[in-house]
Amino acid sequence: MNTIITGLQWGDEGKGKIVDYLTEDTDVVIRGQGGNNAGHTVIAKGTKYVLHLLPSGILWDNKINVIGNGVVCDPVGLCEEITRIEAQGISITPEKLLISERTHVVFPFHKELDAAREAALGDAKIGTTKRGIGPAYADKINRCGLRMADLLDRDFTTTTLERRITEANEVLAKFDLQTFEADDVIQEIYTAFERIRPHLANTIEVVHKAWKEGKTLLFEGAQGTLLDIDFGTYPFVTSSNTTAGGSCTGSGLPPTAIDSVIGVCKAYTTRVGAGPFPTGDEELSEYLHSLGREFGATTGRPRGCGWLDTVLLRFACMVNGVTGLAVTNVDGLDKYETLKICTGYDIDGTIHKLPPADRSFWDRAVPVYEEIDGWQSDTTGCTTYDQLPENAKAYLTRLGELCGAPIAFVGVGPDRTQTLVV
Repeated sequence: MNTIITGLQWGDEGKGKIVDYLTEDTDVVIRGQGGNNAGHTVIAKGTKYVLHLLPSGILWDNKINVIGNGVVCDPVGLCEEITRIEAQGISITPEKLLISERTHVVFPFHKELDAAREAALGDAKIGTTKRGIGPAYADKINRCGLRMADLLDRDFTTTTLERRITEANEVLAKFDLQTFEADDVIQEIYTAFERIRPHLANTIEVVHKAWKEGKTLLFEGAQGTLLDIDFGTYPFVTSSNTTAGGSCTGSGLPPTAIDSVIGVCKAYTTRVGAGPFPTGDEELSEYLHSLGREFGATTGRPRGCGWLDTVLLRFACMVNGVTGLAVTNVDGLDKYETLKICTGYDIDGTIHKLPPADRSFWDRAVPVYEEIDGWQSDTTGCTTYDQLPENAKAYLTRLGELCGAPIAFVGVGPDRTQTLVV
């Protein structure tokens, strides 16, 4: 059974936890898009691991983890991440971690260009993590990027980088941002590259061989559907295809290799950065923050929190072809007597069941809510789905009905063991 794990909201849904849980019965874990703007937090055996580029399957022994061709990779950031995770006792060998030769490289000047772009937008800024992801993908689309395989030819890389750095510096100087010396960038990148060079591979050959041999493949998505460059709340999106289709193009495996798609969502809604958030609720945000929850794994920024939005989830289930839902953070709602579920948007008197493409509509979208009784009891100790309070199960059932997909997994806490199979 080959499965794609994809986020159904604006990211931060708990995909890493679900990937980690399913990896036990998996042979290969594949990351197919995004960069170290992603942040997956996994708690296993009481230890917290924060992952950015490394697939969440890296925490298990005897699994192959692949950073696919659709990812943009910061070599310096990846080296730092490997060092940090190895210090926590996790072995990361060339047999365990493979990096596609076709993966595009994020350079230091990409990060500053990211900051320059945000500065230029002023009040209309996107709210990026400033990790250089957008500019790196822009270079890829503009056909002037460098891939991991290109770094094998240092003379070619040096010539290309000298030109790109000159171009970047002209932009950065206009915003009084850091400019770069080509020699410094090349030295920094190649120090990191030599560390990860043993991990480079023709990963397309590896994953196809595993598929043909009947191995189990797990595709780990980064960010979420509403940040997809095509299907998200454009322009407040990331620069890659975060939906299930991105797992195929980002790994080199065809759609015929996929057996199921697990869509991950929280029992409520969160988002960081700029952009529309119809069900955002300040009281719910303050409550969850007071519990020490809902702070970004990558930036530490507090996330905006709101009630469950099934307009977005319904659409996300459609475009991803979701076969099962994994609903996380159910325990975050344990306190509430009454819960709200958004079932539609009232836009100028017309009820919309799917999110609009017209960006001006978002400013006028008023959520239409239905209310459902809460359970007001602690769910964190539940070890089976049947142990959940009846009202919690009713809430989840209603969620599945409104989204058009069955509930497959339920998260009642951050630990690996706090995952209930339905």
